[in-house]
Amino acid sequence: MDLFPVLEELAQKTPSKVLLIVLDGVGGLPLEPGGPTELEAAKTPNLDRLAEESALGLLTPVYPGLAPGSGPGHLALFGYDPFRYVVGRGALSALGLGADFREGDVALRGNFATLAEGKVVDRRAGRPSTEENQRVVARLKEAIPRIEDVEVHFYTESEHRFLVILRGEGLEDKVTDTDPQKPGLPPLRAQALNPASEKTARIVNLLSQRIQEVLKDEPRMNGALFRGASKKPSFPRMGEVYGLTPAAIASYPMYKGLASLVGMEVLPVEGEGDALEGKLEALRENWDLYDFFYFHVKKTDAMGEDGNFWGKVEKIELFDALLPEILALGPDVLAITGDHSTPALLKAHSWHPVPLLLKAPYLRADGARRFTEGEALRGSLGHLRGVELMPLLLAHAGKLLKYGA
Repeated sequence: MDLFPVLEELAQKTPSKVLLIVLDGVGGLPLEPGGPTELEAAKTPNLDRLAEESALGLLTPVYPGLAPGSGPGHLALFGYDPFRYVVGRGALSALGLGADFREGDVALRGNFATLAEGKVVDRRAGRPSTEENQRVVARLKEAIPRIEDVEVHFYTESEHRFLVILRGEGLEDKVTDTDPQKPGLPPLRAQALNPASEKTARIVNLLSQRIQEVLKDEPRMNGALFRGASKKPSFPRMGEVYGLTPAAIASYPMYKGLASLVGMEVLPVEGEGDALEGKLEALRENWDLYDFFYFHVKKTDAMGEDGNFWGKVEKIELFDALLPEILALGPDVLAITGDHSTPALLKAHSWHPVPLLLKAPYLRADGARRFTEGEALRGSLGHLRGVELMPLLLAHAGKLLKYGA
């Protein structure tokens, strides 16, 4: 059911402020039976204190059993049905980078990868520095300006991630990914999912081959894996649907792209990597200008994908140390959750629910005492789907009128 027409009618402007903090991939699993998850292993005195005065529950970002990508996971948290509002990873990167992305273009998110004997050794090429990425992208720009009659435009994103925009006649975006999603397998060939996309699939396969030829002397960044081929989408804006003046605080281009796509103002953030201190400063400086803030924390997900259990614990603890300064701003409604689980045990996104914490003026008594998966089971919020979060935040902020007579 599309609630947007209902919410658009009920939404009202109020001075209350809503802060949604997304700890990317925060849900986890124990490394061995009976052990703690990453959240349970972390020392989080500030989150624990906040949990005691908040309501907790579990949230399934997209649908039970589905391991969501960050795109559908986030869109659901913003209230967009992820089965109706579909966007590829390429378009999100293009929007987040502010690339020259035109109608008719096809954007693809790329991973630099390490290949050996025709198989993927490392899907992320050892996570090179962004400076190394820029050096290799410069080589590709010079060597591959076009494939057949299609212009090829390369952009650095960060670390191993880059963006390609294809520009030419007759391009469609219904093609499969070339990323096999695990090492030890050869890169996949792009396949057209409809006749109109056959040219795009051919160009992607030729591009993959050409990149390997150009980068054959690179020790680690000697191949590319593509996913998320997509054209430029158009979605309803949060300001129109919810009556909000929303802002986004994120460092990585994909998340900036998601925020831009739904009509958030993407605020500048100082600093490299996850830049938590820079994000906090951006939140402080803009606190009086907006009534909804999306605050993204990335490295919890990155550590999970790397299989680094204790690294993920450390990133959770770093956020916990920052929490008092965030709370000092006095949000009327605060939610902390994840867009999906990324257990270090699996080194991948998973289908497991994530904990949800809600701090607001009108809450029922709650038995949860920590922000963990197990404690969230005891919470009064129950078990929600991602698309149900935004109406709940708006209601607690006094931003929804009564529905019906």
